[in-house]
Amino acid sequence: MDQRDGFPHGKVLRKRSFFTLLIIILAMLVIAPLVNEFVHLRIILDIFWSAIFIAAIYAVSHKKLHLIIGTLLALPMLASFWSKYFFHHTGLLAFGSICGAAFFCLAIFHILVFIYNQQRVSKDLIVGAALVYFLMALAWAFIVGTVELLHPGSYAVAQSLKDSGGPDFLYYSFVTMTTLGYGDITPLTKLARSLCILEAVIGQLYLVVSVAWLVGMHVSQKMTERSK
Repeated sequence: MDQRDGFPHGKVLRKRSFFTLLIIILAMLVIAPLVNEFVHLRIILDIFWSAIFIAAIYAVSHKKLHLIIGTLLALPMLASFWSKYFFHHTGLLAFGSICGAAFFCLAIFHILVFIYNQQRVSKDLIVGAALVYFLMALAWAFIVGTVELLHPGSYAVAQSLKDSGGPDFLYYSFVTMTTLGYGDITPLTKLARSLCILEAVIGQLYLVVSVAWLVGMHVSQKMTERSK
């Protein structure tokens, strides 16, 4: 059995899917707004979301149980995405958002397990660490969206965003996680403010811990190589 960094060959193939998933997320953040700006096809964003869920399922599905759980969580989210073109049901949207947040949390957990089981700094490791940061922002976007669905008015939205189609919680999530805080979407309730604090703190702690861990591993790897 081929073994690299303590992982069987089949799992090595899964690691390469991290890069594909990261590229899809970046493409969604860059391409989808441009397409919507010029041709007003919001369906493009939903296509990207669907691609992200499929790629994420593949990335963490090196075990059959993981595949089953990931699929069961992804299907309600995908159903809520596409059902809105036929009817609007707040309950379905909220349930789909909860499943979406849980799905990304599951993906984050499996990628972190992979990362912290590695013995060497590699491209797959760095891509996986970056991917976790993006997935955290996606998960928080669903959490915030669920809060607003279940408790409308939890967030105050600037008129410019209302005119462009409503609150963009994916944008709000990245702004909060990076602690930019532009203020065009503002948490009003105690729950919304607590979630804002948690996201900012968790995002910054993850960056600090991950960078320190990667640097420490790299230094240890270099010292081991020199001692041989």
